[in-house]
Amino acid sequence: MRVRVLFFGRLKEIVGRAEDEAELSDGSRVEDLFARYGNRYPEFARFRESVVASVNQEFAEWRAPLASGDEVAFLPPVSGGQEARVAEDIYELLRSPICAEEIVAHVKAPEDGAVVVFDGIVRNHSGGRATLYLDYEAYEPMALAKMREIGAEIRQKFSIHRTAMLHRLGRLEIGETSVLIAISSPHRRAAFDACRFAIDTLKHTVPIWKKEYFADGAVWAEGELPAPKTFPGPAESSS
Repeated sequence: MRVRVLFFGRLKEIVGRAEDEAELSDGSRVEDLFARYGNRYPEFARFRESVVASVNQEFAEWRAPLASGDEVAFLPPVSGGQEARVAEDIYELLRSPICAEEIVAHVKAPEDGAVVVFDGIVRNHSGGRATLYLDYEAYEPMALAKMREIGAEIRQKFSIHRTAMLHRLGRLEIGETSVLIAISSPHRRAAFDACRFAIDTLKHTVPIWKKEYFADGAVWAEGELPAPKTFPGPAESSS
């Protein structure tokens, strides 16, 4: 069987390309595919404990089975354009500056009593070194899908009115907004709680990575590992 393989961040640099096609024997699992590239690129294999995989844009366990035509992505820990709108909510990945005033105006309505905004900006230092600029990349279709999932979960958990969630990609200069979340609600507590939940969840589930540039080089920022989708073991699947 043949599968499509995607690489991001440091992994893309190791293999020298963003995507590949692999021929696998029937019954192969995600871990078999990873081992294939680990054998070819020893440095790739060293990332085994700090990488997660997705199959068809859903996080997957290493023992998840593969089928012909699957799209498999190997994802470094996420750092936390295309556009998607659900009703009057906004979910966007973009390569142009984010205008916070416009987004706040969009989510605000006469019935709202509060708008809470998280405005994540590029700072001028990291790890004791002066930062020159940042560069963000994403697994874009999956990132947008995960952002919409966060929005749906927010609506289930909190009494809010509208949500806007935007993330920049590409090169960002010091002081620019990298991520903006704005949530409106009739009451301030729900807006505060929903906004905190949104940024915390985005940072460890949405596949976006940042590369930090300094005078003496550049590094991919380490992030958090998301929880993969679980699959039943042999005993469970036979019942």
